[in-house]
Amino acid sequence: MNRILIIGSGGSGKSTLSKKLGNMLNLPVIHLDAYFWNPNWVPKPNDEWDQMINKFTNQDQWIMDGNYSRTMNTRMERADVIIFLDMPRLLCCYRIIKRRLMYHNKSRPDMNEGCNEKLDWEFVKWVWNYKKRSGMNVLKKLEHMQGDKQVIILNTRKQVDEFISRIENNRSL
Repeated sequence: MNRILIIGSGGSGKSTLSKKLGNMLNLPVIHLDAYFWNPNWVPKPNDEWDQMINKFTNQDQWIMDGNYSRTMNTRMERADVIIFLDMPRLLCCYRIIKRRLMYHNKSRPDMNEGCNEKLDWEFVKWVWNYKKRSGMNVLKKLEHMQGDKQVIILNTRKQVDEFISRIENNRSL
């Protein structure tokens, strides 16, 4: 287990889990948001983003968190373990509001400098509709990967806590 991909809605806990796993398993962490967004929330051009994804996924070890559906297949193919945080949407919405308040007028640690935390209606709708818009597609992809990859789906905070405890005790997934 050298390459772990963590996906899920905004506010599902991807960055928090990846940091914890990185520390516990001594693996480098790649927060995709920090690389996708240029200052002032300007996205990377597709060709530049694709090159970055290829560079990252070709490394021997990583924990990578983020969605970015256009490049998800590339990341899934290279990952040994895929963790899907399929959290309740109310929890995710609560967390994005909390995050906005915590990082008012600042960039959060897993984000590129110059991308001050913001919360707009489009993002709230994206998080609220994640399960039916993106989550179902992710589940279908994971179903096809089931035999080739270790797939872990966590649906509650309690499951995440139990998962982390298991790793702390065993030092493996």
